[in-house]
Amino acid sequence: MATTARGAPLAGAQTGTPDMLPTKADDRIVALDFVRGAALFGILLMNITAFGLPAAYNNPLNAGGAEGANLGVWMMNAMLFEGTQRGLFSMLFGAGIILFTSRLEAKGRTDVADIYLRRNMWLTGFGLLNGFILLWSGDILYYYGLTAVLLFVFRNLAPRALLAIGVAGLLFNAGWNALDNSLLMRSHDAYAATQIEGATPTAEQKALAGEWEGALAEHTITPEKRDALIAERTAGYWSALKQTAALTVRFESWWFYRDFFDIFSMMIIGMALFKLGVFTLEKSTGFYLAMVAIGYGIGLSVNAYETRMIVADNFSLLAFSQAHITYDLGRLAMTAGHLGLLLLVVRSGIVPAFQRALAAVGRMAFTNYLTHSVVCAIFFVGLGYYGQLQRHELYFVVIAIWIAQLIISPMWLRAYSMGPMEWVWRYLTYGSAPALRKTAPAVA
Repeated sequence: MATTARGAPLAGAQTGTPDMLPTKADDRIVALDFVRGAALFGILLMNITAFGLPAAYNNPLNAGGAEGANLGVWMMNAMLFEGTQRGLFSMLFGAGIILFTSRLEAKGRTDVADIYLRRNMWLTGFGLLNGFILLWSGDILYYYGLTAVLLFVFRNLAPRALLAIGVAGLLFNAGWNALDNSLLMRSHDAYAATQIEGATPTAEQKALAGEWEGALAEHTITPEKRDALIAERTAGYWSALKQTAALTVRFESWWFYRDFFDIFSMMIIGMALFKLGVFTLEKSTGFYLAMVAIGYGIGLSVNAYETRMIVADNFSLLAFSQAHITYDLGRLAMTAGHLGLLLLVVRSGIVPAFQRALAAVGRMAFTNYLTHSVVCAIFFVGLGYYGQLQRHELYFVVIAIWIAQLIISPMWLRAYSMGPMEWVWRYLTYGSAPALRKTAPAVA
């Protein structure tokens, strides 16, 4: 059995007291660090579109291009990565909850709930900082911090019960998506009825038609609206803050409730997988191969169906809405496939230098995640590149950040026991400063 160790950037706070010092390298769950590093890079792969283009995350017709290489990268993300990197990160968060609380409980701590709550309230605060100060309206830390508070009561459930709850949450989410699609179709039909020559629409039809027009205006923006968004974002920090703050308020209020089961369910499933020994490589190679085969078999089939439907209907709002009904099925399956593949890579030991570097990125995931916001704010807002690159060109920025973090993270961890933001978070959680610089070995 693999030895346990500090988990996610969102698990395993340490203090300067002997039972909470940074975990020794040989006691870590290396697989967790490696998968976390890969998920962090995958999150940037998806987020870069929102960092660099207006209203183009879903609809490539709005900005960045929808032909040739631009269409190719949109289809690649839709088929392979949409929702899965967030899914991996959420599963890792769930695994980290079990790891963090079980360690404290094993040491006889009687204040586990207090430490856990304080830790996640600070995480929520960092999410607010990321959204309102670092200009990243797509922040995930706020969601994680609040959702984690509710997960504390589930930590002692058996894996089977956790899996059942997680799957039930995703089914509920799928049902909600189906309801949203039904309501959207209703408003679309009402709008169509108002466009019939000579028709006398009812008051209800007029109201529903207005809802459709509002949804359509949000999904497909005009060139004038696109140019105005670009001008606002690149007119200086305060102008960008005004624009992104409005988005952040929306994402961290209504969309927190709307996406709750998306994150909650994946965290619950991650808790179950950790208890089952999946993350700690306690399963057979055949088990992980089955995760890959079944996950990709289902996920790629569902995602191919959705992608084909959206492209065939020229990225229409209705096509996206209909595709969203099966979104969670394809997403869960692809996430399982990715997880199985990444864990097989760890088990194989291939390219050890790269594995160590990516695991270092994972150990500093909190720092590296916030660094994405800082770098992208400087590049797209400060230097004015927002809306200036084609969709496929954004990935040169992604690759540059990846390379930098693969180099800097291992270098930092040679001298320090944790990332700088991990240190700040632990200090705030425990109220005492943990050791940061590694102690040099004694000379005989």
